[in-house]
Amino acid sequence: MNLLIVTGLSGAGKSLAMHALEDIGFFCIDNIPANLLARLMEFARQSENPLERVAVVLDSRGGRSAEEILRALEQLRELRVDYKILFLDARNDVLERRYQETRRRHPISIAAGISTDEAILRERELLAPLYGAADYQIDTSLLSTAQLKDRVVSLFVDKTSDAMTLSILSFGFKYGQPKEADIVFDVRCLPNPFYIPELKHKTGLDLEVSDYVMQFEESRGLLQRMEELLRYSLPLYVKEGKSQLTIAVGCTGGKHRSITFAEKLAVYVKNMGYHPVVEHRDAQRLHV
Repeated sequence: MNLLIVTGLSGAGKSLAMHALEDIGFFCIDNIPANLLARLMEFARQSENPLERVAVVLDSRGGRSAEEILRALEQLRELRVDYKILFLDARNDVLERRYQETRRRHPISIAAGISTDEAILRERELLAPLYGAADYQIDTSLLSTAQLKDRVVSLFVDKTSDAMTLSILSFGFKYGQPKEADIVFDVRCLPNPFYIPELKHKTGLDLEVSDYVMQFEESRGLLQRMEELLRYSLPLYVKEGKSQLTIAVGCTGGKHRSITFAEKLAVYVKNMGYHPVVEHRDAQRLHV
């Protein structure tokens, strides 16, 4: 099991970082008390289905002193738990501004009854051992939400495209457009195999249907333009921090042309480095 300890200043973006880690397959636990961290790892090890990648937030809410935090790290080493530390930081003036904008109070400010700027200074002292031991440090002062997610993801996946769950869905317009679709392609403009008796009861998964659809110059031209659009736009969605994207391809009944194109697009985006999940929503419907 690989353990990632996410820590840093309150307001520096730990919650956003955890969301990004969850999107790439980490099991995430927020706000764990320092004295329970080692026990949690022991319990996780003994599970019948041990977790491969775990991310836990350990910050000023769970550690009452620097000594308590250091003791928790020492216990992990005694258990031979392989861990790394991600520390999120930001300038004091940025942190203060973020608290003013959200109208929230710093957790130490609430507990100790002190001002926000004093709470930030005290928190820095408390977390100094974690800052010094951090394997990764990210200053979020000038980062947007999307940029922070991209920075976090880039640390733990080989390609940032792995961070976006990509679905390709074929459907029939006669049964309604899928609400979850982010991008919709309409291929009803192409010749319809439904009117070919020997193809009517087959689907775009059958080679005869796929060959029929793609024999036309219009079909090949349309597919090429769809591919060009995806090659340009998919990296932009990843850069903007999109974690899930659904591409829907529709024809009249969702059985022939849309399936053919959905399968072709799936092959194309796989070659780009994505890992699409393909679904043919209306393939099994009875068409008359």
